[in-house]
Amino acid sequence: MQSLRELYKIGFGPSSSHTIGPVRAAIIFQDKNPDIGNFRVSLFGSLAATGKGHHTDIAIEKTFAPKNVEIVWKADEELPLHPNGMLFEALDAENEVVSEWTVYSIGGGDLRDSDGILNDKVVYKLKSLDDILAWCNKEGKTFWEYVEDCEGTEIWVFLKEVWDIMKDTIEAGLDNEGVLPGEIKLARKASNYFIKSKNSKRAIQNKGFVFSYALAVSEENAAGGKIVTSPTCGSSGVLPAILYHLQKEEQLTENKVLRALATAGIIGNVVKRNASISGAEVGCQGEIGTACAMAAGAAAQIMGGTLRQIEYAAEMGFEHNLGLTCDPVRGYVQIPCIERNAIAAGKAMECAVYALFSDGGHKISFDKAVETMAETGRDIQSAYRETGIGGLAKNWEPFHD
Repeated sequence: MQSLRELYKIGFGPSSSHTIGPVRAAIIFQDKNPDIGNFRVSLFGSLAATGKGHHTDIAIEKTFAPKNVEIVWKADEELPLHPNGMLFEALDAENEVVSEWTVYSIGGGDLRDSDGILNDKVVYKLKSLDDILAWCNKEGKTFWEYVEDCEGTEIWVFLKEVWDIMKDTIEAGLDNEGVLPGEIKLARKASNYFIKSKNSKRAIQNKGFVFSYALAVSEENAAGGKIVTSPTCGSSGVLPAILYHLQKEEQLTENKVLRALATAGIIGNVVKRNASISGAEVGCQGEIGTACAMAAGAAAQIMGGTLRQIEYAAEMGFEHNLGLTCDPVRGYVQIPCIERNAIAAGKAMECAVYALFSDGGHKISFDKAVETMAETGRDIQSAYRETGIGGLAKNWEPFHD
C-alpha cells in the first residue's frame, strides 16, 4: 500500500476525481511539453458527464493558463480502464498532434495510465486489515505504531499539516455564510447549525456540533475551498468533524489526534488498495462508506478501544453504507453530498460507541466488508455511479417550502 501522503492530499474542492486528479495530470503533461502553446483535453465517461458541475474544465484551464487549451466532452464514450478517462494532446502551430497521453483519474486525486498507478511506491507491505491486526497483536503494538514503523517518524510532521488544514477548513466553514456557487442556489447551513447547537443541551448539542463541523468542511469543499481528501473531496467532512469534536469535548492532546489520523489512514488505505474510493467506479459507498469507516475507527481508538474494537467500529461504518449510490444533482458536490457527510459523521460516532460496548467480537471482518463493497460496486448500474443520470440526480426538481 502507498504512503498516507497519497491518501491525505491537500488541495482545492470540489472533487478529488474531477479537479485534483485532472489538475495533477495537466501539470505532468504540460511539464513534458514545455514549449507547446496549444493543448486539447478530451474528457470521457463519468468525468465528462458531471465535469461542468465539478468545475473540471475551469480547473484544467487555470492549470494551462496562459497557454491555450480546448476541452472536449465525450460523456457517451468510456475508455477501457476507468470511467474517469482523459486524453491530453499537445498541438503544433498547424494544429497537428505532436504528443498525447491517456490517463485516468481513479479517485482521491490518484492517476493511472497504461503503465499503472502513478507514484505507486509500496510503503506498507501488508495489504489487509486482518494481516495488520495480526502483526500488531504479535508485536504488541497499535495501528498507529504500525504507521510509524512503515513511514518513519517524519510522518507526524505531515499529519500535523493535515490536521492544521482540517481545523482551518472547519473554522472557515463555520464562519462563512451565504449561497454556494452553482445553479442549485444551495444555502450554507454550517454556521446556523453551530449556533443552534451552542444553544442546545446534552445529546442534541453533541450531535448538532458534529453535524455543523461536517457541514463546514463539505460546504467549503463545494465552494472550491482548501481541503484534505479523507479519502476524497466529496467525503472530506466526515473524519475532520469527528476528530475536531472529540478534541474539544475530551480535551485531547494533539498527539492523540494525529495518532487517530494515522489509524484512520490505514483503514482508508486498505479500501483504496483492495477495492476503490472512486464514486465513478463503485458509487458513494466507496467515498462516504470509507470516510465513515475511517472516522469510526479513529473515534474508537481515541475513546480507548482495543485493536479488535477499532476494527469492528470501522467494519460497521463501512457495512452500513454498502450500496450507497453516487448521484450528484446537476453534477455539483452539493446534493446529496453535503448532507451525507453530516449523517455519516453521526453514524461513525454511533459505530464507535457500539463497538466499545462490545468485546470486539463480530462475524464479518472489515476486509470482507471491503470485498463485498467492491462486488456491489461492480453490480451498480453506471447511472448510479457519478454520471449524474440516475437516482436523486434524475428525480430532483426544485421546490419551495
